[in-house]
Amino acid sequence: MRIAVISDVHGNLGALDAVLADIERRGVALAVNLGDLLSGPLRPRETADRLIALGWPTIAGNHERQVLNDPPERMSASDRHAVAEIRPDQREWLRSLPSTLRLNEEVLLVHGTPRSDLECFIETVDEHGMRPASLDEAGQRAGDADARVILCGHTHVPRSLRLDDGRLIVNPGSVGLQAYTGEHPYPHRVETGSPQARYAIVERIGGDWNAQLLTVDYDWDAEAERALRNDRPDWARALATGYV
Repeated sequence: MRIAVISDVHGNLGALDAVLADIERRGVALAVNLGDLLSGPLRPRETADRLIALGWPTIAGNHERQVLNDPPERMSASDRHAVAEIRPDQREWLRSLPSTLRLNEEVLLVHGTPRSDLECFIETVDEHGMRPASLDEAGQRAGDADARVILCGHTHVPRSLRLDDGRLIVNPGSVGLQAYTGEHPYPHRVETGSPQARYAIVERIGGDWNAQLLTVDYDWDAEAERALRNDRPDWARALATGYV
């Protein structure tokens, strides 16, 4: 079994199309999407149409929840752009997405952790910033989830971690945004250090699951220019460089 895993597209249609082409080139028939689909200053409406047409197993991230439920005065600029752009039918699609999804008896999809779409899974954010989580921290967040593979997103950091009990936690990184600053639960920054789109392929060979973390080139300068046209120089730098 091979599964392509994408997350955190954030309306970056150029990056998404490049990743879709790479998945097709590699002949992966099954793919899943871990949320944070549209929020950002790029192309949320067109991205929604592309994702809906794919029909992949898809879950909602924290930005879907915020776009659907937060009052405008509490929204970030990225969420407000998505709200202004998407159609009613696209909102209903977002509303239909579950927060977690059991793909099969071995694979669980979450955005953050099984208990929260805002909690980092295999990274830890504390007063010093973001760092890799310890096995104990990640194990506590996994709780009693009995899946052999737990696929997560949210942090945009591509990484896999095998717990002492053999469960494999995989974050494919972000398709659409390679650097950002966050405030929850403490101020922190995330920087992958290059602008390529990220995704993963997880594969079961015999009885073992393994993950391949992949990067894909695309025209990030065009998306950075789009962000600038929409008054988001912070996104333009992140898209073009992978740094805040």
